[in-house]
Amino acid sequence: MNEILDAITRALAFGTPLLFASLGAIVNERAGVVNLGVEGMMAIGALTGFAVAYGGGMGGNLWLAALAAMLVGALAALLHAFVAITMRANQFVSGLALTLLGLGLAGLLGKSLEGQVLPPNVGDAAQKLLISWGKFQVGSLTLLAIGLAVLLAFVLQFTRVGLTLRSVGENPAAADVLGLNVGMVRYVAVAVGGALAGLAGAYLSLVYRPSWTDGMTAGLGWIAVALVIFVGWSPLRAIFGAVFFGLLYYLQFRLQGQSPVPTEVFSAMPYLLVIVVLGVAGLRGQQGSAPEALGRPYTRGER
Repeated sequence: MNEILDAITRALAFGTPLLFASLGAIVNERAGVVNLGVEGMMAIGALTGFAVAYGGGMGGNLWLAALAAMLVGALAALLHAFVAITMRANQFVSGLALTLLGLGLAGLLGKSLEGQVLPPNVGDAAQKLLISWGKFQVGSLTLLAIGLAVLLAFVLQFTRVGLTLRSVGENPAAADVLGLNVGMVRYVAVAVGGALAGLAGAYLSLVYRPSWTDGMTAGLGWIAVALVIFVGWSPLRAIFGAVFFGLLYYLQFRLQGQSPVPTEVFSAMPYLLVIVVLGVAGLRGQQGSAPEALGRPYTRGER
């Protein structure tokens, strides 16, 4: 029983940054904009959050550090929005460039913090973010991510904001005729997606592993992008998808040294499964649930 509780706890911890990042990707993709820069935004979010908590004299205020990471993530996403929405450049190329830029900047600017850990008072504050029920522990940011997924599902299905977002992603020309500012809606959606990616990165450097190391995102941003497709752009299914991949990460470390299989196989397991589940999604026609105008630039007045 203790092993099961430990596995669930670890899966939730591993899955939290995936859930934040995938929810952000769902928001901007529902508006019709693809952003492959999730990995880069997570990297600069992780660095920003850690830098603010480590040297900003915040007295262990991790929420303020997380807010700074969200702001930087949103600003980075707005750069992609300008290139992809205003300049109508290829969204996939722009997103890849943002990933390279984010990873490069985080590695360069974070050299002085490489290998550093949070001060004791800040680390203690991170531990206070854990909520316990007996032997079961869950982080408050994990609960926030799950609550955000439920809220996003409600907003998309039952509110005017959600209808506006889906309309712009499905048929921007019709939304334009109805008087919606397609460009503005897409800008806001991309900024929200960037903020959540920054928060996902901050979770890694502030809560999950309270330290900064270059490359600590370790491909989680790419898994989040794939997860969005796998769950069919559904925030509620994203919860289970994130926990599932979180469990794979836990097993990756849990099974190392206990099996004759080389450790490299376990390290590659989450990424191999991404390929498998995307292949299954493709065979099942899962791509049919994608927003109709996803990845296509729009010029006002076009039909």
